[in-house]
Amino acid sequence: MENFIVSARKYRPVTFDTVVGQNHITVTLKNAIKNKQLAQAFLFTGPRGVGKTTCARILAQTINCENLTENIEPCNKCASCKAFDTSASFNIHELDAASNNSVDDIRALVDQVRIPPQVVKYKVYIIDEVHMLSSQAFNAFLKTLEEPPHYAKFILATTEKHKIIPTILSRCQIFDFNRITVDDIAKHLAFVASKENITAETDALHVIAQKADGALRDALSIFDQMASFSGNKITYQDVIENLNVLDVNVYFELVDLIMKNNIAQVLILLNEIYEKGHDAHHFINGMGDHFRNLLVCKDPETVALLEVSPNVKEKYKKQSQNCKADLLLKGIEICCKADVNYKNVGNRRLLIELCLLQMCSLCNYTPPQNVYPQQNYVHPKTEDSKIISPKTEPLPKKATIDIDPPKKEEKKDISKGSVSFSSLYDDADPKPDVVNEQATQQQQKIILDADFSEEQLSELWQQYSNIGKHSPNFKAILLSTKPEKKDLKNIVLNVGNPLHETEIRNNQQDILLFLQENLKNNIIQIQFNILQDNIEKTVKPFTVKDKFKSMSEKNPEIIKLKNKLELDFDY
Repeated sequence: MENFIVSARKYRPVTFDTVVGQNHITVTLKNAIKNKQLAQAFLFTGPRGVGKTTCARILAQTINCENLTENIEPCNKCASCKAFDTSASFNIHELDAASNNSVDDIRALVDQVRIPPQVVKYKVYIIDEVHMLSSQAFNAFLKTLEEPPHYAKFILATTEKHKIIPTILSRCQIFDFNRITVDDIAKHLAFVASKENITAETDALHVIAQKADGALRDALSIFDQMASFSGNKITYQDVIENLNVLDVNVYFELVDLIMKNNIAQVLILLNEIYEKGHDAHHFINGMGDHFRNLLVCKDPETVALLEVSPNVKEKYKKQSQNCKADLLLKGIEICCKADVNYKNVGNRRLLIELCLLQMCSLCNYTPPQNVYPQQNYVHPKTEDSKIISPKTEPLPKKATIDIDPPKKEEKKDISKGSVSFSSLYDDADPKPDVVNEQATQQQQKIILDADFSEEQLSELWQQYSNIGKHSPNFKAILLSTKPEKKDLKNIVLNVGNPLHETEIRNNQQDILLFLQENLKNNIIQIQFNILQDNIEKTVKPFTVKDKFKSMSEKNPEIIKLKNKLELDFDY
């Protein structure tokens, strides 16, 4: 039986050009070799599975190659390259610092450095997982790393650069490896699949790439696993079932149900997700990612930020047209709060269900049609035109009418529309929309400026404070606030501190509409006065003299005692 070689080893890059997703590293190293500006020590750092050790091996082979190509790549034909390919090179040493991390191991390495290379030009030492060296081993390695022989080159690789002492970092050229993008991993997987005569769906390869989280080695391991499961044909359905990944179509279906406010089907779909064994924590995080992707698709310039397959990207574009930006932002906020609270709640399923119900409630809001409902207006061109209130009562005095000719209604972009929602975490109802659609269409404005008294204002404020829709905290803030009439147009609210002012400002529009409607005065505005700022701040005594002065003001006898004992201040 033929020995099986995993794809991560079988298709390991052997030249700089075949390294995936690290172009900024490979170009720099090739130019350094071409210009003969090689450093004495290199530090390759980055996440796992992104090519640190691979690049170290390629660099070691390239600088010792006797016949470099025009593209600064090893020839794989000379004696040095052949010895490297068969792991028989005496000039390239690879050391695992995880198992050789003592001072004695470093002392043995330093003794080897003193021996010059045979035949080739450089003697290269690759130390993997260098952060595992002990502090004593690092200190023993310092002098050799700072002033090595001209033929010695050190290549250090690590995933945790912060654990390396600064004196080592200052002696190395540091190369930061990036996470490999989903598209680059998917393209490399497609290349491997073609070499292995395996048919793989594009969506399936993208799921594998997303599961790898930027590590190409992990992606190749998952690819081998799927090849064993599916044979010569890897499908999207096989991948999500084998890797226990929630199908992205479930999120699309769930958002459609949320937009329709279909609570029953939303809960049924959530139950199906639980029955399939999916983790609820991963589900709510995936829901947040889905809302984020929909928000990204609202602008054509940001569509490129999606790391999904072309088919899924088109689905995101289509669904994003039916979702308002404020709904998506609220959905992301709900998912983030659920992610934070998930580990601290007892009934986690109830938390997820509550989040979905809150999302459904976002689509159950319809703004009121008029600020002043059931008001009929008579066009001024008719004879004996009069403006009559709903109760056929005359308008207050000084009522004026400003009527402009009707204008063509402008079409509004749905994607740019904004609807104000109250917080989902208190009992407050949605704030009323201040736009009077009927008055806007007819371009009619009614100005009411009836006079009112301080008693009327206080009574209305008490009524508004006791409305049942307020949360207990907000109600306490309202009751502690004292309104005052400044003039016919302005009301001053005396609040205790800036936090109270912020809470009232968040509900200012609702308060203003309530007062304007009940006082028959829609020109009044709200001003704030923070009582805390008006309190004179007393300066606390700091020095010895200040403390003595403060004490003597309270008890003058202290001065006599000081003079009698002939005391002085000790500085």
